[in-house]
Order: sequence, then structure tokens, then C-alpha cells
Amino acid sequence: MGKKELSLTAKRKKDTRMAAFVFLLPIAILMIVYIFYPIIDTFHTSLYKWNGISADKTMIGLKNWVKLAQDTSFWTAFKNNLIVMVLSICIQIPIGLALATFIDFGGKKMTVFKVLWFIPLLMSSVAIGFLFSYALATNGGIFSAISGLFGGGNIDLLGNPKTALFTVIGVIAWQFTPFYMVYCMAAYTNLSTEVYEAAIIDGASKGQYFWQVALPLLAPSIKSAAILSMVGSLKYFDLVYVMTGGGPGTSTELMATYMYKQSFVKFNMGYGSAVAGGMFILISLVSLITMRILNGKKKEAA
Repeated sequence: MGKKELSLTAKRKKDTRMAAFVFLLPIAILMIVYIFYPIIDTFHTSLYKWNGISADKTMIGLKNWVKLAQDTSFWTAFKNNLIVMVLSICIQIPIGLALATFIDFGGKKMTVFKVLWFIPLLMSSVAIGFLFSYALATNGGIFSAISGLFGGGNIDLLGNPKTALFTVIGVIAWQFTPFYMVYCMAAYTNLSTEVYEAAIIDGASKGQYFWQVALPLLAPSIKSAAILSMVGSLKYFDLVYVMTGGGPGTSTELMATYMYKQSFVKFNMGYGSAVAGGMFILISLVSLITMRILNGKKKEAA
């Protein structure tokens, strides 16, 4: 009897492993083809001088990487990415949390606001880029028109190196804040109604409930949202490229726009691959450091 039960257990484990293999195989193949192979090929291509079109490739070793380490334009782009990252986290997540709190406290009557505030996230980044390029144009743009009503001159937000990056960050925040609103709304659904009822019975106002009860419970979700915002900020491309193309000068140049220009505008695919490899390394390092810091704080709190 014991041997029969053992054989049934072994058969069940074998069937489970086989089912797991069958279901995971397609995902593994897709990841190898579309993620791991392109990463390996990018680092391999960075060792060549190649225009991306001809069949002729010239092996130049690590020259592209040496050039990248000394390329001030790339490091300026990285600095701009860090500015975008910090301001995106500081703007999008607090506003998203505030909107989610407003909707959660308002109940079902706030459903209309869910729809209205979610609309920007449904729009294409390219469409948003063109929309705000026209809306913020020096001639006929919104701010220039308002300035003209009060007797002022035209306002050039995207053409001024001092304001271009912050203007783009504002547009990015307008598009992606609804994502963090929905994310925080989902986090609110995980909070027990009993906790809220107990706080209200104890005499806490809604403000006290938010700051002293809800916010500490939402902290893990907010940390996860911060990591998502950070990684996304380091990969921004389409909206920035449509609105400014990285200009004026290098004031809005990001690593992704710089990589695109090197690879597909200047047809320097070898160096563009080195830029992409540098992006991969820097994004990975920033992500690992951030997660290490957040996990460290979590362990200290525990």
C-alpha cells in the first residue's frame, strides 16, 4: 500500500513538472528571442564599426566603449534622465495618490472622475507629443495666447533650454499620473474596511485616517510604484523625441533619443549599440541600488 501511494505521489510530481514545462516553454522561447538574444547581440554589435545597412563590419574591439565613457553628450543625456526620474517620482506618485484618495473617499459618485482622469493614459504618446507641441508653440500656443491677452509677448517653453526639459516633464506627468492613480486605487482595495471603520469609531477624521493609518499601509505599494516610475523614466523616448527631438541643443536629450540618433540618423550602429549597452548597464545599476535601499529600509522597519 505504501509503495502504491509513493508511486502515485511520484507520478503526480512528474505530471506537475511536465505541465509546468509545457506552459512555460512558449514564454521561455519568447524571452530568449525578444529579450535575451537582442541584449547579447547589442553588446556584440558594439564591438564593430558598422552603419547598420551594409554587410561589411569592421571589428574595433572596445573603441566604442572607450568613446562612450568620454562622450559628454551621453552623460548629459544620463543626467537629464536622472532629472526626469526624480521629478517623475515626486510629481506623478503624490498626485496619483491624491486622486486615488479623493476617489476612494468619495465613493461611487466619483466614478465619472475615474473616467475623465484616466483618459490621458489611453492616448498615444506620439499623439500627445504632437498635441502639446502645437499647444505650447511660440506662435499661437496656449501660453503665448494668454500672455498676449495681458499685453505680453510670446512665450517659448520648448525652445528655451532652461524650460524645455521641465515642460516635457510636465507633459509626461500629465500622461502617466493616471497610471499611478489606478495603481493606488488598487492598493486601497486591499485595505480592510474594518480598519477604516475602527479608525472612525475611535474618533479619527478622514485626514487622520489617511496620514496615520492608510498611508503606512500603502507604503509597500508606493515603493513598488516608485520603482516602476524610476525604470520607466530611464527609458523615455517617443514623447520627448516628438516634442523636442532632444533639443534645443542637448537640453532635453535622453539616453534613448541619443541612441536613436546615433543608430538611425547618423547610421553609426556600432556606437549606437554601445549607447544601448550603456543604457542597459546604468538602468540595471540604478534599479538594483534603489531596490537594495528600499529593501534595506523594509528590513530595518521589520
